[in-house]
Amino acid sequence: MFNYKKFFSVILQGVSDAKYRFINIDVGGYGKQSDGGTFHASELYRALTDGKINLPRPSVLPQTDVIAPHVLIGDEAYPLLPFVLKPYSGTNLPVEKECFNKRLSRSRKTIECAFGLLTSKWHVLAKGIETRVDMVDSIVKCVCILHNAVIDKDGFQLNLTDVSVRSVFWQHSGRPPNEAKSIRDIFTTYFAHNPLTYE
Repeated sequence: MFNYKKFFSVILQGVSDAKYRFINIDVGGYGKQSDGGTFHASELYRALTDGKINLPRPSVLPQTDVIAPHVLIGDEAYPLLPFVLKPYSGTNLPVEKECFNKRLSRSRKTIECAFGLLTSKWHVLAKGIETRVDMVDSIVKCVCILHNAVIDKDGFQLNLTDVSVRSVFWQHSGRPPNEAKSIRDIFTTYFAHNPLTYE
């Protein structure tokens, strides 16, 4: 779709695992569409809200008897949902919330690195793709598949500070549901009482 900068652009939304492999991608949100519209229109969002994704059952957090659901990690621009954790906003937060935000930020580096690896290895994504507009979605999907295949074949060791990528932002208005707040509170308490040795 032709965007406000007067060229065609496509948005890639992705979820990665701890090994920087994409486990879910959504290609085709166009540059004219807001990032929020992209997430909201994605198959992933619909499947999560409809309960159609086979997520693992909630499990006990290590060294506790607290049961928590499996969640995706988002940045400040994503909505707080029962299946998406995002940082607390504001300044001068209580220590527990600061701890939570630091742990979440550390976790988000995985997807940032996955995108950094993707664009540094597959240069076709780092500049304009010179092809027919109707081919771009397929090219981006193929590159993501190749990215995963290379990691599966060769493995990849990466220092999380080696790759830097702009975060994807979604401006979401509205209040998060109480269930989402409760889930974030569970993780906040857990992180505060189970500090990592390298923090």
